[in-house]
Amino acid sequence: MEVSSEPVVLITGCSEGGIGNCLARAFASQKCLVVATSRSLSSMRDLQSEDQGRFFLQELDVLSEESIQKVVNIVIEKFCRIDILVNNAGVHCVGPLAEILLSAIENTFNTNVYGPMRLIQAVVPHMIARRKGKIVNIGSVVGLAPGPWAGPYSASKAALHALTDTLRLELRTFGIKVTTVVPGAIKSNIGNASLASYSQMPDWKFYKSFEDSIRSRTYFSQGPKSTPGEEFAKKTVAVVLKKNPPAWFACGHHSTVIGILYHLPIFIRDFIIRMAMKA
Repeated sequence: MEVSSEPVVLITGCSEGGIGNCLARAFASQKCLVVATSRSLSSMRDLQSEDQGRFFLQELDVLSEESIQKVVNIVIEKFCRIDILVNNAGVHCVGPLAEILLSAIENTFNTNVYGPMRLIQAVVPHMIARRKGKIVNIGSVVGLAPGPWAGPYSASKAALHALTDTLRLELRTFGIKVTTVVPGAIKSNIGNASLASYSQMPDWKFYKSFEDSIRSRTYFSQGPKSTPGEEFAKKTVAVVLKKNPPAWFACGHHSTVIGILYHLPIFIRDFIIRMAMKA
């Protein structure tokens, strides 16, 4: 058992090349003890090689309640608490809703929505006992202005936004602060992972002529102007570590534009998105 005054931060989805990995580094640079997790330790080798006592690496599958409970118990036993939970693990999902495999939609929600809820329900009892803690859910700007070809992903993030708003109100009475972080286009490995999963999709029957546009949606967020993951992580961690972090924090390329789109009349928003996505 290690008792320390430094914040203990549990982060999901810390594989090399992702924003969770960048967040782990950013929290560590601010003298936090970081429990970095992913489905395999080998995907976090870069953190292990640079570990200077700040990282505690654990395998965790957000689809498994058993895996989650095991890691939470290990962390509580080792550090006596979890001060900050960052739900970052997620999967992209691209394809037209009329044809995409329902199993792909289910997997997206199981990972992006039920995954965070599994972690929250495992960690919150410990935070309630201490009457303090922070929960950070990583959403997405596409939850504000969904476009074509990534409906399951957009819907899962919109659902996570709504759940986070409810959690913020419900957990306030226990001294637990809840923040929605809304990334724009951030440089990460999401494009490669999305393209790999897209290759498993069936041939489209009705949208064959849109194949190029649909495929390009897998890496739409990875353009030359995308915000570096390190920059996003540094700004996000600075906000989260405030005594009273905001309820909502948006950051990254496209985040301002999408915020404006959200408030526009729907017919104008639809027109702009159709042009951008070639739908």
